[in-house]
Amino acid sequence: MGVMEIIGIAGSVSLLAGWRLYLCVFATGLAMRLDAIPVPEHLASLAVLENPWVMGIAAVAALCEFFADKVMWLDSVWDAVHTFVRPVGGALLALAIVDPSDPATQVIAFLLGGGAAFAAHAGKAGARGVVNTSPEPVSNVAVSTVEDVATAGLLWAAYEYPYAAGAIALVLLALTVWLLLLARRIVRRFFGQRDRAG
Repeated sequence: MGVMEIIGIAGSVSLLAGWRLYLCVFATGLAMRLDAIPVPEHLASLAVLENPWVMGIAAVAALCEFFADKVMWLDSVWDAVHTFVRPVGGALLALAIVDPSDPATQVIAFLLGGGAAFAAHAGKAGARGVVNTSPEPVSNVAVSTVEDVATAGLLWAAYEYPYAAGAIALVLLALTVWLLLLARRIVRRFFGQRDRAG
């Protein structure tokens, strides 16, 4: 596996961890345990994810996140708490994917992985804050379900097709930027209307 494929996988996993950290940890561990992901020698540090304790805790946390994310405003509280957790988790996942014999690459992966996870988290939290202004609960459940399915599907695609992982990471990054800009525009419009009303 070449450097570009490794960077693509690290970027994809970090960005997806910004949406669903626990699902990424559990799904990666499960896929490794079932030998669905062939783990190259330099990715041996990811083997900790298939530890039954790690998988069990990640599964419980993913289940909690699944239900918390479907309840209006509870999802925003969950996101606020995870503003610190998801970037660190994304950074550590990226760190586990790169070659441990190259400290410079590890530092770069840690910084970029954390930044990517934080950006994805910010885009998700911002978009969900906007969705929460809708009076009906259906849109919240629908958006959350799309995030669940997209995270699982894109995580599988990044591991299954490492050559396409870079493209997946770029699409996720573009989506994150779009969500941040959309949330910013809606918040500005909302506060602009309040200022005129006042």
